[in-house]
Amino acid sequence: MFALMAAAGLWWTAPTLAQMPVPGPLPDVAAALPAVPPDPGDELALEELDLRMTVPVTIAGKGAWPFVIDTGAERTVVSTELAASLGLEPGPFVRVTTMASTLSTPTARIPLLKVSRLSPDLIEAPVYARRFIGAAGMLGLDALQGQRVVIDFDRSNMTLTPARRRMQRAAAPDEIVIVAKSRFGQLIVTDAHWRGKRIAVVIDTGSPVTIANSALLRLAKSSVPIGPVSMIAASGETLVADVHQLDRLEIGGVTFSGVGVAVADVVPFGRFGLADKPALLLGMETLRMFRSVEIDFTNRTIRLALPRNVMTRGTSFAAR
Repeated sequence: MFALMAAAGLWWTAPTLAQMPVPGPLPDVAAALPAVPPDPGDELALEELDLRMTVPVTIAGKGAWPFVIDTGAERTVVSTELAASLGLEPGPFVRVTTMASTLSTPTARIPLLKVSRLSPDLIEAPVYARRFIGAAGMLGLDALQGQRVVIDFDRSNMTLTPARRRMQRAAAPDEIVIVAKSRFGQLIVTDAHWRGKRIAVVIDTGSPVTIANSALLRLAKSSVPIGPVSMIAASGETLVADVHQLDRLEIGGVTFSGVGVAVADVVPFGRFGLADKPALLLGMETLRMFRSVEIDFTNRTIRLALPRNVMTRGTSFAAR
């Protein structure tokens, strides 16, 4: 079987970027959450989890359980604990590409997974321990394809609706609209630059921290690392990287200052054909600089609502 990027999500610890403790054992989410399905409407309340966002998911009418929204993962992932408690039927082993490696991974067959109005067909989800994925599960591209996902940070909710092919609507004065390329269902932004050089950007809501490859760092004549960061992949493997601060990072005509990134040649860069090309996996810490993020997988567009003090293209603002 060919490699599948199933879990881009990471736990991380980085005092230089955010005062966050090393994650310990998680509570029993199955026992802690009420057995009430989410509201059938389009809007879902978001909950924060180590900077990432979760939405309530039901399985075969049971739940709801918090699943991380992971636009950087090709497949939905379920925790070992939840699969066992629901008695999910085991599926085949698959080759899975995580942030750290490619390895053979067991799967569980998830029937009738439902989030908002979305109810994809039977999903064979790779299974990992909850202490490594940091949640009951992760909602990947196999569940999100054909959808329009809007993450509204101002209102702390997510809207998930079927996306239909349509003519591109013009950008509002307070937003960036980017047409992306698709690779393995993942949207790759090419309208991005650093220090005047074109780079590729992948929107990765499953990672709390933005990750740059070493090819991007080589664009700088000199760079001083801020400090180390430790990240734990869904498979339980640990990655250690140096944090650097990027100035003059431009996405869709808007320039950012002071964006912190962890520099690591993680496996997904190779999966996307970006191993030797300057590239970023844009994680939640950076995405939170925007008021909202809209990802339309059908029309291959990404809309980023700018902070209220930045309303036009060609301007710049500092990372918070």
